[in-house]
Amino acid sequence: MTKSITGWGLIGLTFVIFIFLMVEVTAEVKEVKSISDVLQEHVNLEEIALSKNSLIYDRNGDVISEVFRDENRIYLPYNEIPNVVIDAFIATEDQRFFEHKGYDAIGIGRAILSNARQSGIEEGGSTVTQQLVRNLFLTHEQTYNRKMSEILYAHELEKNYTKEEIIELYINTIYFSNGVYGIEAASRFYFNKPSERLTVAEVAFLSAVPNNPSHYDPLRNSEQTKLRQQWVLQKMLEASYVTNEEYEAALEEEIVLNVKKKTDLHPDYVTYIHHEFTELVAKSEGYHEKLAQASTPEAKQTVQNSLDERVRHLLQQGIHIETALDPFLQNLAVKSIHRQIPESDVQASAVVLDHQENEIVAITGGKDYSKFDFHRGYQNPRQPGSAIKPLLVYAPYIEEYDVPVQSTINASNVCFNEGNGREYCPKNYGGSEYGMVSLATALKHSYNTPAVRIFDQVGINTAFSYLEPFSFSHLDDRDYNLSVALGGFTYGMTPLELTNAYTTFATNGSYRPSYGIRSVKDTNGNILYSWDTQETYVWSQNTNDKMRKLLSEVIESGTARRAQISAPYSGGKTGTTNDYHDLWFVGLNDQYTTGVWVGKDQRSSILHLNDRGPHLQIWKELMN
Repeated sequence: MTKSITGWGLIGLTFVIFIFLMVEVTAEVKEVKSISDVLQEHVNLEEIALSKNSLIYDRNGDVISEVFRDENRIYLPYNEIPNVVIDAFIATEDQRFFEHKGYDAIGIGRAILSNARQSGIEEGGSTVTQQLVRNLFLTHEQTYNRKMSEILYAHELEKNYTKEEIIELYINTIYFSNGVYGIEAASRFYFNKPSERLTVAEVAFLSAVPNNPSHYDPLRNSEQTKLRQQWVLQKMLEASYVTNEEYEAALEEEIVLNVKKKTDLHPDYVTYIHHEFTELVAKSEGYHEKLAQASTPEAKQTVQNSLDERVRHLLQQGIHIETALDPFLQNLAVKSIHRQIPESDVQASAVVLDHQENEIVAITGGKDYSKFDFHRGYQNPRQPGSAIKPLLVYAPYIEEYDVPVQSTINASNVCFNEGNGREYCPKNYGGSEYGMVSLATALKHSYNTPAVRIFDQVGINTAFSYLEPFSFSHLDDRDYNLSVALGGFTYGMTPLELTNAYTTFATNGSYRPSYGIRSVKDTNGNILYSWDTQETYVWSQNTNDKMRKLLSEVIESGTARRAQISAPYSGGKTGTTNDYHDLWFVGLNDQYTTGVWVGKDQRSSILHLNDRGPHLQIWKELMN
């Protein structure tokens, strides 16, 4: 046994001398490729980037979503890492950290002798720098080959970074089990508080975990973690990082976990924000132009993949996305939809825009919505029914002909020759004919034949030109026919698109799209992205004033009487599609424009809901 230990000792001593000579001599050899050059060919030691949690905030500055995939990490710069945390790891992992050049010859020799006694590789003798290298660039296999690479990388790392930078990286990379990386994320996950508020006992408890994250998992093996915590405290005492009194107090302190789950609130809104963030990056960095220029599906997919990768990269950099979310209105929208539509097979979406600030303050994706599911607020184009009439028919007619709201139009039956021997004969609801009626009467009671007459008089192409500022993304060449005056589009509009368009009625006749993202900032508070929107002229102030009058009468004495609210101004328009597949109401008051859609995912009649008017009740609850 003595001979065996002696033999291993000689091997260990030879190994240490060899490493020392190799590192030191190589630094003097200028004629051959340096170790630095060789290592840099494999990894970039000069630019180390760790993934960091990104955060999404509501309008009040409260976090509504933590964004991370595999690694839950909240990065702390060196000057924000509590001294007691650094002390704990120096005491237990590398007491000569501030003295060595990345490897500790004495520690390596000690480890080799220990391994000789165990007849295997049990102890590594790795410095903090070596452990950092292993976490960043190497595997965790226990072989002398890996150890050799570890030492060389560690030595090079020490040449590129200060000791403070190395310990900062180390504290932020070590694994604390349960997908948690770095002391700050560990502190918030296990104790629900920042690391600056940890006690010595809690620091020692957490410092026990990285040595063997599975064995010392605080959630599954807390007794083992507690045992190692006591060893950590003993090492801190021996290294004079704690006093006897602090040591005894830490041993006596009861460790009480307060596990904090990942913050992930308002899934409807957060899902939309992820979509909007991608759109913002695409617009800001030219991906939209690249997609438009791609000539084949394969080329488009290549650009899309590049955009998706760019977004993933940004979300791993710890960005802060500040939004306009109003938590009260968002929760109210979700609850109101559940309250008004208990039927399990009927869906709905509500969108609330602050048209004074051009911001999306609430948007729902459907009942019982789960994050990243199909989102009915922005992914679900539906025929708008008569809700399109103010935008496509009445406002263009008033703008083109400058007619007063008291002017009349024929509400009797009529047929139009569409060419090729085809006739289009729209009918009012129930087939009724009303003769000459005012514009206000025609709109507030949603008569169909006057709308088609007006649309035909304005001209299909002219009328459609008024929709161009709204950038409806699902318009189709087949839509250019008379039936679209009643909302008979091939695909239609999403609730967000249609509600956004209605904000024009809240202005002087100009349109500026609303967004949910106010700004995207880096960890230092510098603005990386924000929307730069331009106001687009749609129609005149005079036309807009007349349209506001017409829309107000819809609520006062028309199809939306049940949506009446106590407000200085309110106006809007209902919409019902053929066979009652969809119910719409989009309207505004002085601050908000709100749109509500109700229907089934698999289109079928919801006639039984029409008399109850859930779309009107939801709108009223949100706008009162």
